[in-house]
Amino acid sequence: MSLALSRKWRPARFDQVIGQEHVTRTLQAAVTADRVGHAYLFCGPRGTGKTTMARLLAKAVNCQAADPAARPDDACPLCHAVNEARFLDLIEIDAASNTGVDDIRTLREKVNFAPSQGRYKVYIIDEVHMLSIAAFNALLKTLEEPPAHTIFVLATTEEHKVPVTIKSRCQQFNFRLLTTPEIAARLNWLAGKEALAIEPGAVELLARQAAGSLRDAESLLDQLVVSPDDRITLERAQLVLGTAPDAAVLAVVDAWLDADSAHGLGVIHDALSSGADARQFCRQMVGHLRQLLLLQAAGAQLAVDGPVERKKEMLAQAARAPRRALIDAVRRFQEAALQPAGSWQPQLPLELAFIELLPDAPLAFVVTSDERRVTSGESPLSRAESASSDAGRATSDERRVTSEEGPLVRAESASLDAGRVASEERRALATDQRPTLSLIHISEPTRRTPIS
Repeated sequence: MSLALSRKWRPARFDQVIGQEHVTRTLQAAVTADRVGHAYLFCGPRGTGKTTMARLLAKAVNCQAADPAARPDDACPLCHAVNEARFLDLIEIDAASNTGVDDIRTLREKVNFAPSQGRYKVYIIDEVHMLSIAAFNALLKTLEEPPAHTIFVLATTEEHKVPVTIKSRCQQFNFRLLTTPEIAARLNWLAGKEALAIEPGAVELLARQAAGSLRDAESLLDQLVVSPDDRITLERAQLVLGTAPDAAVLAVVDAWLDADSAHGLGVIHDALSSGADARQFCRQMVGHLRQLLLLQAAGAQLAVDGPVERKKEMLAQAARAPRRALIDAVRRFQEAALQPAGSWQPQLPLELAFIELLPDAPLAFVVTSDERRVTSGESPLSRAESASSDAGRATSDERRVTSEEGPLVRAESASLDAGRVASEERRALATDQRPTLSLIHISEPTRRTPIS
């Protein structure tokens, strides 16, 4: 059985860790100055290197290299023992399966024993937020004053579930999600090490689908590898991952802006019949619409993942999409992406999200950097807002007339208005101009429903 790429190529030194320089520099400086703390708390999303960093710290404090700045050198016997999972002074505990007070009591009894191989005994408690409240309370005293030869490293993906009393006894480091270029560079490096042939488009797709998690990207690459001599193409990556082509996402957005429901639904159905997953399509729509929203707010100087041609198309779409309608579109597709996968009509949330956003006529907005909109034709959204504003003014005028004026006053006002209109008509005919009628309408306005 072959090892997964994420395990086979796990970073062995601090300089091999990607995207967490703020953590590696601090820990390496602490090891060099011999100022390593007794307890650390590593927080961050999955696949960002928390457990890897904990193991590197265990290697560094026990490394036998003469130069402290070079630790871990990944060459001494203790470093090799950690790599091969036979270092007895590195104890990893899964808090998800050891949640009770009895488990912590056993740990407290073993903490006092001296290390058997290295200088320090390192305890890594993964998913520490799964411990019960009683278990956390039992750990407090040991965590605050552990033996001099013991180091605790707690790792969690849900920092908010860790009690403040635990946080105050640890040095906390927050791990960040990796960027798409960082993940793509790592995947290209892995492909070179494994002698894999992979298209750049497939690398970019994997990096985007990983959503900042390097381990997820490596697992996806592992999934696509059939044989070392096989070439990984973009089409095969899309088929395996259930994603739709970028052209399909662009076409659906264009159909939404053009109010072309037939074309938009046709693109969606073609993508789904080609193997795309409906929820994955929704996630792609959310990511694309989010980029449009950011481009509309920040302008062309904002960096966008993908080729220059794709950015030009996105800028054109961002110029046409009204700000509020774009925000609503992101929310609707996000809700559709969160729908359970067990529905007997899995494509229905995607179709509903698209249909509910369709305007009555094509959108023709132009948005500048200072958020001023210049339009050659009034869009349905602006017509709806104007109608709503007119309806509000007319209703207010009617309430004022009803509450303050009697029937006689209203009749006199109507007579005066009619006289003014007749006078304007006579003047217009005398000067051979077309009359301009100014009618005051105080009847109940027709209610119109604004376009969402």
